Amino acid sequence: MCSGRVDMKFVLRAFVQGMDGVFIGGCHLNECHYITDGNHHAMSMVQICRSLLRRIGIRPERLRMEELSAGEGIRFAEIMHDLSRRIREMGPLGRGEGEESDEGRRKFRLQAAYELVPYLRLVERERLRVRFNSAAEYEAFFSSKETERLLQELITDKLALCEIMMLLRAGTGSTREIAEFLSMTPAEVTRYLTAATRHGLASFDEHRKCFIAA
Repeated sequence: MCSGRVDMKFVLRAFVQGMDGVFIGGCHLNECHYITDGNHHAMSMVQICRSLLRRIGIRPERLRMEELSAGEGIRFAEIMHDLSRRIREMGPLGRGEGEESDEGRRKFRLQAAYELVPYLRLVERERLRVRFNSAAEYEAFFSSKETERLLQELITDKLALCEIMMLLRAGTGSTREIAEFLSMTPAEVTRYLTAATRHGLASFDEHRKCFIAA
């Protein structure tokens, strides 16, 4: 399967199911067998996904992509050995992030990120579609201050709003409860709820005195 077919949802689903790491192997850049440049798309996807993982409290090193050809069996074995060693050093998912006892919250945040994937595909296509000749250039671009600022602007608020809407759909409408669960201030939650109400995603239930999903 072409590495360009690896959707961000595949990666997030693996972490939701408790995998400690994800590896993606793709053809060497500019050596696509199908002339679709899917490996270039995969490089961008991996960098955006790493940024997303960092924002939800998962170490981005748990996701790794390497360029490999079918004739590089020895190199593949070396990469797998190195990846296994690094994951053992980090520890199991959650414990390595200092959240060993908070599996429910981690899965909740991963599910929110999962729901955000269609929007992230649009962000990548409209704002972050780039083409470089090496993995180092992709990493430099996505770790630059300008790109980080753009990702902060485009992703962080959407992720927070998605988490709040998930809580509303689950029946948690108290601003205080939402703020405590998401480690936000009540003022921040109110700002997001106001935006959600303005866009028709939520409304205030006068009888119950709390917000509900529209």
